[in-house]
Amino acid sequence: MRFVDEAVITVEAGDGGNGVASFRREKFVPFGGPDGGDGGRGGNIYVEAGNDTTTLVDYRYTRKFRAERAKNGRGANCAGRGGEDTVLKVPVGTTIVDTESGDIIGDLVTDGQRVLVAAGGEGGLGNTHFKSSTNRSPRKCTTGTKGEYREIRLELKVLADVGLLGMPNAGKSTFIRAVSAAKPKVADYPFTTMVPNLGVVDADSHRSFVMADIPGLIEGASEGAGLGIRFLKHLARTRILLHIVDVQPIDGSDPVHNAHAILQELKNFSPTLAKLPVVLVLNKVDQLDQDTKEEWCKHLLEEMHWEGPVFQTSGLMSEGTKEVVYYLMDQIEQQREREVEDPEYAAEMKAFRDQLEAETREQTIAAKEAYREMRRQQRLAGLLAEEEEDDEDDEDDDNDVEVFYVR
Repeated sequence: MRFVDEAVITVEAGDGGNGVASFRREKFVPFGGPDGGDGGRGGNIYVEAGNDTTTLVDYRYTRKFRAERAKNGRGANCAGRGGEDTVLKVPVGTTIVDTESGDIIGDLVTDGQRVLVAAGGEGGLGNTHFKSSTNRSPRKCTTGTKGEYREIRLELKVLADVGLLGMPNAGKSTFIRAVSAAKPKVADYPFTTMVPNLGVVDADSHRSFVMADIPGLIEGASEGAGLGIRFLKHLARTRILLHIVDVQPIDGSDPVHNAHAILQELKNFSPTLAKLPVVLVLNKVDQLDQDTKEEWCKHLLEEMHWEGPVFQTSGLMSEGTKEVVYYLMDQIEQQREREVEDPEYAAEMKAFRDQLEAETREQTIAAKEAYREMRRQQRLAGLLAEEEEDDEDDEDDDNDVEVFYVR
């Protein structure tokens, strides 16, 4: 199934039913009083989180949702039937945002959590409500109100404790395969991972955490290069970032430069996101000579000026991965315990996460607008180029063409 992490839809709740003006008419009761019933209440629209879905792809093709209109009232004080509610199923981790105001309507983080996004209209009143001592036969009734209408944006962010960072082919997917039951695609070409993958990592029989693998970043990702920043927002709800660095890249690039480039792209995208704890993993050390492995790894750390926690692993051979898992599990448990025991720290972390959510949302929207503008300019430039350069050689054309390989 295609992975879609954002969709804009319109929701319209059902209108309320109309009240009616009716009078009691029975044999031997020539002057029966008013008995007009009220209209029913229009159907509401809810958004509900569930573990049975993992993508918002359905809302890319169906964008308008409307709840049922309520029935009108009837005589004999019969109220109209209320409209049936509409429930939209979304994955856990979906945030609902009002596109007009930018306000967050709800954040669905647990299975079964439900949020009202459009309230149904109130039913109209029958003429029974308008009788009085001076008006025994009122002919007045009211119509039902319109149901609420709004445009909302559904934003899906995966819920994970640890997020994997790194260049394409750094070994992120191989690492998550080694420590969890997740089986993302692994191959020897860049951008093998096209969507986020989640894996539950078991440290012990009763200790576990969730790890997220996102597509690899390249230099210039914050400006739209590669897969751009489309998936960086999925790291906004993690506690720790695991930076995977290939110690001997297959393309011959400098691992120190690659590591610095990833951290810089993180800062460019979100300075708040860059403040999350980062654990460095020097991966694919099995490709180094045993005699020079320690010396090479020490050289990389000195060039990077790295002072944080660091591990040496081989995801393919599952070497050194257990030590990383135990360290991450201990750090996550310490954070959780401190949030429970220290209210000030818990409030500080909540404010930090709220700021991070808002910052990543703004950056993602701004980046999408910039990307659309860039594509528009490219299309315009392409049209002009076709008119002005009909006799260009094929070799020259290849310099400006971005090629995507689909397998």
